[in-house]
Amino acid sequence: MQFLLAFVVVAPLLGAVAALLPAPPGLKGRNPDQAVLRHGVTVTGAVLLAALVLAAGFDHDHPSRMQATTDISWIPALDVRIHLGTDGISLPLLVLTALLTFLCALFSYFKLPAGPSPKAFVALVLLLESGTLATFAVLDLLLFFLAFEMVLIPMYFLIARWGGDRKQPAAWKFILYTLLGSVIMLLGLLLIGLESGTFDMVALATDNGRGLTTSVQVIAVLAVGVGLAVKTPMWPLHSWLPDAHTAAPTVGSVLLAGVLLKMGTYGFVRILLPVTPDGMQTFAPYLAAFAVVGIVYGSLACLALARPGAKGDLKRLIAYSSVGHMGFVLLGIATMTPTGVNGALFANIAHGLITGLLFFLVGAVKDRYGTADLDTLSGATGAALYGRAPRLGGLLAFAAVASLGLPGLAGFWGEMLTLFGAFDPAEGLSRPAFLTFMSIGALGTLLTAAYMLIVVRRVCMGEDGGRPHRAGGHPQPIADIQRHELAAWTPLAALTVLAGLWPAVLLGLTDPAVQKLLAGGKS
Repeated sequence: MQFLLAFVVVAPLLGAVAALLPAPPGLKGRNPDQAVLRHGVTVTGAVLLAALVLAAGFDHDHPSRMQATTDISWIPALDVRIHLGTDGISLPLLVLTALLTFLCALFSYFKLPAGPSPKAFVALVLLLESGTLATFAVLDLLLFFLAFEMVLIPMYFLIARWGGDRKQPAAWKFILYTLLGSVIMLLGLLLIGLESGTFDMVALATDNGRGLTTSVQVIAVLAVGVGLAVKTPMWPLHSWLPDAHTAAPTVGSVLLAGVLLKMGTYGFVRILLPVTPDGMQTFAPYLAAFAVVGIVYGSLACLALARPGAKGDLKRLIAYSSVGHMGFVLLGIATMTPTGVNGALFANIAHGLITGLLFFLVGAVKDRYGTADLDTLSGATGAALYGRAPRLGGLLAFAAVASLGLPGLAGFWGEMLTLFGAFDPAEGLSRPAFLTFMSIGALGTLLTAAYMLIVVRRVCMGEDGGRPHRAGGHPQPIADIQRHELAAWTPLAALTVLAGLWPAVLLGLTDPAVQKLLAGGKS
C-alpha cells in the first residue's frame, strides 16, 4: 500500500520526463507523435490501475485512519518531511484525478488539440497529474504548498499554447490570480508551522488548534483562505475562471474543472477546519455569505448567457455554472458540521464527474459546428442536436439534468446535504444567518434548473422546438458520438448514475474521516 501511493504520485512525474526523451525504435509505431500519445495513455492508465488497487486494498472499516503512509525526513533543519497518506477524504479525490487524467489522455490520443509538439503536451498533462495527486496525498504543509503550486505552470502552458481565441490573456490572468493567492497562502502556512512548532498536518489536526492562539488562527485562516478561495474559485475571486475555461482546449477545461478546483476546497477541509477551528468559526459566516452570493451570481450569469441574442459561449456558461456549484461546496464547509462537510466532499466528486463530462461534450459540439456560440447552435441548425446527432444531444441533456441536481443522479446529494448542514450549523454559529444562507442556496438550485433547461432546449432542440428548419427539408446530420468519445465519456456517465443511486459508497468513506477531523483527531 505504501508503494502504491508513492507510485501513484511519482509515476506521472517520471512519465513526464520520459515523454520528452526519444522513443525507443520498437515503440515508435507509425510516427513519434503517435508513440508519445500512446505513452501518455499507458502512464495514466497505469496510475489509474494503481489508484484502483489502492482503493480496493484500503481498509474500509477504518476510513478515518491514515493508510498507506510514508514518512521520511527531507529537510531536517525545517522539520519538513516527505509524509504521504490517504484516508476517506482524500482517497475519492485521488481516484477521480487518476480517472479524469486517463480519460483526457485517451481522448487526446484520437483528438489532439491543435498546437505545438505532442511531446510537450503529454509531458505537461502528466506533470499536472503528478502535482494534483501529490496535493491530495501529502501530509506536510510545505509539501502541500509545493504540490499546490506544481500544477500552475503546466496549466498555464496548456491554455497559452493549445488554447483557442484570446488564449494568452486568459493564461496570464490564470497565472497571476493564482500566484498572488499562493504567495498569501504561503505566509499563512508558515505562520501555522512556526507558531505550532510542526508542519505535520496529522499532528496539527490532532492538536485541533490548541497550540495556536485565536488571533494567530484568525490571521492564518485569512491568509491561507485567500489562496484556497482563488483556486476554488470563490466569488469575487473567480473572474479568471470563465476566461481560462473559454480559451482552454477541451482536456484542459476537463482537468481544470474536474480536478484543479477541488484542490482549494480540499485545503479548507484538510487544513483550516481541523487546524484552526476558532479562526474558521470567526470567518464561517462570511465564507457562507460569499458562497451563496457565488451560487446566485453564477446562476444569473448563466441565465444572461443562455438568453437568445446574448451571443453566449456554451463553454463560458459551463464555467460560470462551476462558480455556483463550488459555492455549494463552500457553504457546506462553512457550516462546520459533519453533514455539511460530507455534503461538500460529495458535491466535489459529483462536480468533477458531471462538469468533466459537460466540458467533453461541449468540446465535441464545438469541434462539429466550429463554434460554441449558443445563438448559432440553436438558431442556425434547425432541429439542433436531437435531429443531427441524437446520441450526442441525449448525453448532453443527461449531463445537464445531472448538473441541475436531479434526484437519482450524483449532483443531488451534495447540494441537499450542504443545505441540511446550513439548516443546523455548528454550535457557536448564528442559526438565523445560516437559515438565510440556506434559503438563498435553495433559490440557487431553482436558478440552476432554469438555465440548464434553457440550454437543453436551445442546443438540443433548437429555437423552433425541434421541428425541421423552416427553410424546408431536414437538417443535415453531423457525426454522432465516436468510439473514442464513447470510451472517454461512458465511465463519467456511469459513475454519475452510480453515485446518485448509491451515495453510501462515497459517504461511507468520508463520514468517519470527517467526524474524526472535526473532533480533533478523535474517532
